[in-house]
Amino acid sequence: MGEAERAWARVRQNLRESAGARLFDQWLKPITLVAHDDPDTVRLALPSAFVTNWVRSHYADRLTLEFKALMPRVRSVSIETRAAGDAPVTIAAPVADPSPATVADAPRATAAERPSLDPRFTFDRFVVDSSNMVAFNAARALAEPGAPRFSPLFLHAGTGQGKTHLMHAIGHAYLARHPQAHVICMSAERFMYDFVQAMRARDTFAFKQRLRGADLLLIDDLQFIAGKDSTQEEFFHTINEVMGANKRLVISADRCPQALDGVEARIVGRMAAGLVADIKAPALPLRRAILDRKLIDVPGARVPPDVLDLLAHRIHANIRELEGALNRVIAYAQLTGQAIDMDFAVATLGDVLRGAQRRVTIDEIQKLVSQHFELKPLDLVSARRARAVARPRQIAMYLAKRLTTRSLPEIGRKFGGRDHSTVIHAVKRIEELRDTDRDVDDAVRVLMRELEG
Repeated sequence: MGEAERAWARVRQNLRESAGARLFDQWLKPITLVAHDDPDTVRLALPSAFVTNWVRSHYADRLTLEFKALMPRVRSVSIETRAAGDAPVTIAAPVADPSPATVADAPRATAAERPSLDPRFTFDRFVVDSSNMVAFNAARALAEPGAPRFSPLFLHAGTGQGKTHLMHAIGHAYLARHPQAHVICMSAERFMYDFVQAMRARDTFAFKQRLRGADLLLIDDLQFIAGKDSTQEEFFHTINEVMGANKRLVISADRCPQALDGVEARIVGRMAAGLVADIKAPALPLRRAILDRKLIDVPGARVPPDVLDLLAHRIHANIRELEGALNRVIAYAQLTGQAIDMDFAVATLGDVLRGAQRRVTIDEIQKLVSQHFELKPLDLVSARRARAVARPRQIAMYLAKRLTTRSLPEIGRKFGGRDHSTVIHAVKRIEELRDTDRDVDDAVRVLMRELEG
């Protein structure tokens, strides 16, 4: 056995130990070492174009590092598609049960086999309050050992509110308890891309086998699958297989299942049959707590409380933007050697703070809502209770609460002298309807975009 064959035998052994038997057998076991004369290049072959593309995208770097560690002169690893008979290939090195000597000599596995899970997104780094508690508890429950209490779990929230964080946290927690489990985490766009590539390669079987064999399947941003008929067909059968096998399924989107335009009713029905949990926009206390938690990860940074208060008050679009502002302040301070104070933060974040400083007034809200629903502005402050007026009035009150700093009594006074309890009822009612009534949710989204723009 030559040097390349000995190295390949060890690389295969390392891959099996790190990836687990199921993933290895499905994707990596078919790899063979191609006979070649170039000592600087290792050539590997697979019998299918689709599997070749998958291995290239997920394991090319890992294979290169493994071979370089064992054969320092190797400069690159080529992963090719070669059907039987296309060219001479060596017989794949057998994978024996690891002996103590083999394990001791082999390089240990790294986290490369789980590239799709962000190491920052774990349950202990997720800040919880009433706006996200149901979603957080549901996510933890789904990651617990034993038969899942519910599946699928459908998480919905606006951009940057923590959906992806919870999905990755589920993956981390589940793998911690089941290290050999087959976990797949992908966006809906990636699902579409992989499916299209499989169809072009005329090899959809491996694609179906891979996803339907998952113990935990995580699909992010389902709204992007809308209108793609062939992809929706495959998606429906995939989730059917996963749910039918009592496996764990987690889906996320920017809105509730019933509000997903362009998504087939049977898919919506499947999603709604599980547990649907929303994450609301973070209120001021949660935004401030998130900044405190973020600082724990940067122990050398010194950010005064008044600067944190400024960020929490002024940046409320989403958590991602809030964390980005804090990162920017800290990075600029480290690069310039300056201490962080209020003047430094304002100078550093001038454009960000100006963008977040847009002040929406109740008058603007009333004018835009009346135009949207083809009403007179006076209708919103009148005593009329007809549904055609009452529902737009509730939406206007909801927007006033979300987009202005006015108190509940002040909002009530601007709507014909109504009591603050009426405003509370309107806000709760619209929150409920956004989860169940597509027309209401769409109207609120359109109005918010126009007001915030």
